[in-house]
Amino acid sequence: MNESLATGTLARRVIAVAETRELDVFAALLERRGATVLRYPLVRIVDAPDPQPVLAWIRGAVAGTLDDLILLTGEGLRRLFRCIDLHDPALRGPFLAALQRLRKITRGPKPARALRELGLSADLPAAMPTTSGVIETLRSIDLLGSRVGVQLYGDDPNRPLMNFLKATGAHAYPVAPYRYADGATQAAVSDLLVRMQAGQVDAIAFTSKAQVERLFRAGSADVVAAALASTRVAAIGPVVSEALAAHGVAVNAMPDDSWFMKPLTASLSELLGRQKD
Repeated sequence: MNESLATGTLARRVIAVAETRELDVFAALLERRGATVLRYPLVRIVDAPDPQPVLAWIRGAVAGTLDDLILLTGEGLRRLFRCIDLHDPALRGPFLAALQRLRKITRGPKPARALRELGLSADLPAAMPTTSGVIETLRSIDLLGSRVGVQLYGDDPNRPLMNFLKATGAHAYPVAPYRYADGATQAAVSDLLVRMQAGQVDAIAFTSKAQVERLFRAGSADVVAAALASTRVAAIGPVVSEALAAHGVAVNAMPDDSWFMKPLTASLSELLGRQKD
């Protein structure tokens, strides 16, 4: 074994990773600190099954039917442009121009980063990267009569946000450019639960709410709860932490204020490094 890996802060630690899109990146960060990584991509991200409603929403934005745009995820913004590139490339320039005009509200650093990739920036970042944080930020502005586009998280209709917008007198226009589908097979996830309950996994790291929900669909609530109780749990940020809390699961490690892979790796190193065998 490479000596630097054997003596890293995560040496002899076994960490299950539920990430999909940046699985190799996250695994490499952990392995460089000596961890043994178990790869269980619990979900995969797929385009909306019917592109036409997404294209209709984009064309409406180009035509000037929106005043504001709430971006809940970076993946969603990228998928909007992917839909354009696959089905109507001529819309790319006009949609980018529309984004420049709109007041852009972002939930957390990931949609802000996706905007920067386009040469744009957030006009109103949420105070906290959660739906509650978005709502709290929106309370400071007058939305009466405003036409608000809402890029959803997967196909979650986000009733709390929709109800808030309705109560303010705004008109909400949601769009769902992607969905979450099962990633790892049921057999693989069942194997993960068995290994966790047997104490063979030091920690499991979640990077999306969808991963949490998939794990709880994979077995009975008692089985999943027992597996998580036998394993330290890491969350990339508040949205994931809230999803775990809703199932009665306590989070042992989470970055303080930068919700990306590197800070999550550092949080795991801090947690497991101070809990030596």
